[in-house]
Amino acid sequence: MRTPLRIVVAQPPCVAYDVGVNAATHAATVRAADARVVVFPELSLTGYLLDAPPVEVNDPRLGPLVEACADTGTLALAGAPVRGDHIAMLAVDGTGAWVAYRKMWPGGAEGERFSPGPAPAVLAVDGWRLGLAICRDTGIAEHAARTVALGVDVYLAGVLEHARDAAVVAERAHRIATTHRVHVAVASFAGSTAGGYAEAAGGSAIWAPDGTVLARAGDAPGGTAGATLG
Repeated sequence: MRTPLRIVVAQPPCVAYDVGVNAATHAATVRAADARVVVFPELSLTGYLLDAPPVEVNDPRLGPLVEACADTGTLALAGAPVRGDHIAMLAVDGTGAWVAYRKMWPGGAEGERFSPGPAPAVLAVDGWRLGLAICRDTGIAEHAARTVALGVDVYLAGVLEHARDAAVVAERAHRIATTHRVHVAVASFAGSTAGGYAEAAGGSAIWAPDGTVLARAGDAPGGTAGATLG
């Protein structure tokens, strides 16, 4: 039986390469969020650094985030490079971490290191089906169509865009929501995340199936936006 689902999208500050510091910041965000699901941006645990070492799911540096999820009953979705050379979304709860999704459409220089993920992915949480996406995936119509075809209530994405391209995030999210009649939740990096992104867009937000913005963060690091669905 489906119960109301509280989702928060977050854009925490990031320290380049420092998984331990970033995981601790993620943990603090989870504790403050009071949400069942908290979504973080692309490569949120390392910063947008295409040479960052893979993050193992049993990495002890993730311990504070696992503990925070255990204490709050939260599922956190964090971005990291993983073994096999993929840009991934890690799912973290009170039992540990696992690779929930691998980015299917790496773009630009990402393709020099990272391989495309094999397939769309869906997580089931409290009777809701959550489709997963990472950045460029959101701009590929095939990705949304294939993901939603799996029976999705909410399309969740972690993204990174330059501040000058902030409108891209909203345009893609609105299109997916209204085309497929699903909620869309996007966590968008804010501030500096290295990798050539001196100023990222921020503006993490949640959209209703009719395209209405239910909640939106500002453009500064540390912001969050949350909505209760259902």
